Amino acid sequence: MIRTTAFSSASGNFVHRITGYCGTVAAALLLIAAPACADDAPPANAAPEDWSFHFQATNVWQYHPAFHSAFQGANSMDPGSRGNETIDATLFAGVRLWDGGELYVNPEMDQGFGLSDTLGIAGFTSGEAYKVGKTWPYYRLQRLFGRFTIDLGGDEQTIAPAANQLGGADTADNLIITAGKFSVTDIFDTNIYAHDPKADFMNWAIIDSGAFDYAADAWGYSYGVTAEWTQDWWTLRAGLFDLSRVPNTTELVRGFGQYEIDLEGEARYPLMGQQGTIKLLAFVNRGRMGSYNDAVAFGEAHDEVPDPADVRRPAFRPGFVLNIQQALSDNLGAFARLSINDGSEEAYEFTEINNSVAAGLSLKGTDWSRPDDTVGLASVTSGLSKSAENYFAAGGLGILIGDGALPHPGRETILETYYSAAITGWLSVGGDYQWIDNPAYNTDRGPISVLSGRIHIAY
Repeated sequence: MIRTTAFSSASGNFVHRITGYCGTVAAALLLIAAPACADDAPPANAAPEDWSFHFQATNVWQYHPAFHSAFQGANSMDPGSRGNETIDATLFAGVRLWDGGELYVNPEMDQGFGLSDTLGIAGFTSGEAYKVGKTWPYYRLQRLFGRFTIDLGGDEQTIAPAANQLGGADTADNLIITAGKFSVTDIFDTNIYAHDPKADFMNWAIIDSGAFDYAADAWGYSYGVTAEWTQDWWTLRAGLFDLSRVPNTTELVRGFGQYEIDLEGEARYPLMGQQGTIKLLAFVNRGRMGSYNDAVAFGEAHDEVPDPADVRRPAFRPGFVLNIQQALSDNLGAFARLSINDGSEEAYEFTEINNSVAAGLSLKGTDWSRPDDTVGLASVTSGLSKSAENYFAAGGLGILIGDGALPHPGRETILETYYSAAITGWLSVGGDYQWIDNPAYNTDRGPISVLSGRIHIAY
């Protein structure tokens, strides 16, 4: 999705019901953006930018045919033939306050609903789908942050103009401080081959590490501060972010009353003449959350369905992520992610995944004279802890899943492939297919096939 000094869309995302209105909005955005997008971006070696405006709009359609379902619950994906659509449009505005000081603001318009209101699959099918949805367009200020860069020496490197990135230069060794409202995944767990649902893969557990329960409101953003220290071949990152007031809600706490701490080390290396990167991330959430075992025990004692809200108390929930990206040739790249978290506590922000392994390939279209096109293939397998399995077997509900029962739990396995075609320098269109086995870890449902179409404009 990015280099660390440029942000892209957060990966917890938003969607909506198919209406003629959304298609009209998408067409209007294309017409509005086309004249401006046709202009070439300034050269990377131009004088430092004092200000910039960039724009993006993305329209995604998703459809699944009917699938086998022995039973279903409140958080199940509808087994009937269904389709949904999402649209979002974002303005990226930036200004240079002083040499090394920058301010960015990202107002955004969203509309739509995920498949089955973004429920029923732990590795949800669209990174453009938020956990909230609305029929009519609504506006939010998704990001408002400052970035402060301190040069520490080394070779001068060019910073190309981009969204949330003013063109200019800095030194290879530097310290970057970011503070304000933005997404944890703007900084942490990035991967050039799988991190941007507007351009590459779409599944939540592929574009981000499935067990990375990162701090976020229902739209995927938080208030926080980060520091990134880069020296030669390595970078160390640290971050502090606000959690939601209550797990998986729209309101964040203030002043880090409930918080997440992230620590990530990155090493860059050459391998057989190609660049590779390996990242190790440790995180911990500190907030009021419920133990799955306590929720089940409370439910049994009171003859009711278990609910973590009944047993929430201050607790820590740690986790770890290994993230690898490796160029195999000038056109082919590979990635892998392994992640795990404390499965005894309820999922706080992201989704119900306690362990996950994802891997895939990304290929540019140079060999068929389409160098700006990309095709990708990836798979992810995710699992629950035993405590979580018992909770969902007792009828408990989670952030995204809860079929009312789980008599035969299994691993949720997803295969995804996509093709993204560059039509112009500012317009791309693509198609995506996902095959989901054991949705919500339930071997009595599925498999599910999901077909997607995507239009993305950016300048």
